[in-house]
Amino acid sequence: MTGLALSELVAIDTHVHIECDAHGHLSLDQELMDASAAYFKADTPRTPTVDDVASYYRQRNMAAVVFTVDAHTATGHAAISSEEILEDARKHGDVLIPFASVDPHDRGSVERLRALVQAGAKGLKLHPSLQDFLPNDPRHYPLYAAAAELGVPIVFHTGQTGIGAGLPGGRGIKLRYSDPMLIDDVAADHPNLTIVLAHPSVPWQDSAISIATHKANVYIDLSGWSPKYFPAQLVKAAGGRLRHKVLFGSDFPVITPDRWLADFETLEIKPEVRQLILKQNAIALLGLKEVE
Repeated sequence: MTGLALSELVAIDTHVHIECDAHGHLSLDQELMDASAAYFKADTPRTPTVDDVASYYRQRNMAAVVFTVDAHTATGHAAISSEEILEDARKHGDVLIPFASVDPHDRGSVERLRALVQAGAKGLKLHPSLQDFLPNDPRHYPLYAAAAELGVPIVFHTGQTGIGAGLPGGRGIKLRYSDPMLIDDVAADHPNLTIVLAHPSVPWQDSAISIATHKANVYIDLSGWSPKYFPAQLVKAAGGRLRHKVLFGSDFPVITPDRWLADFETLEIKPEVRQLILKQNAIALLGLKEVE
């Protein structure tokens, strides 16, 4: 295993899902997977393994933050193992930066997070709508406190989700749990916790921009939408006031970095700001070091 040669990387994709493990187990049941694929009109396979993802990003001279979402309580579907993702990612230290996911409903979630960080996880991914929890519920504050103590960021899904889209009742998935204003409470109550609001937070984009502007510990990743569909106020903020707080993310495999980057080229953003968004902001946020 080798480390990240940061100076040689074209970009760091901060939002990449592992949706299939080496045993063929999917991160969601087939109905939810199919609904998500239809929503995104995905034109690539939804089931790359950790090894597949590493090869894909290595070919593009990019690094990727990889994770799954552990939502077994809410969905009744056994999660992909974060422990296995960490183990597999160790073989690809030149391109992969592994994050953990824990189910916030589990009594042992704090202890599991500690163990996963000890094993190499560089952050935590949570999805309030899919995992069916209110992020500002004080019952989950010990998990956030542990992440802050461990010095790892939490990526919270925000806004609309393709998971459950088009199904009756959206399969019971509540969009309001991913309103970024709920996460503003978390940021205020945990000032030492680094938070990333994942995705353009439609229909709450103005809230996300306000939160990232107001809270020094809050960032935004741009995954899950093609840049040509970004709300105008997000493009303005990313190129201006929030230039040091916005991160490239694709949401691979539902959106490819090739597609995302091609559309990003069409936005009116200065070249020096593009480099911040594509790589430098992620390096600073994650505390990455050049390989010796």
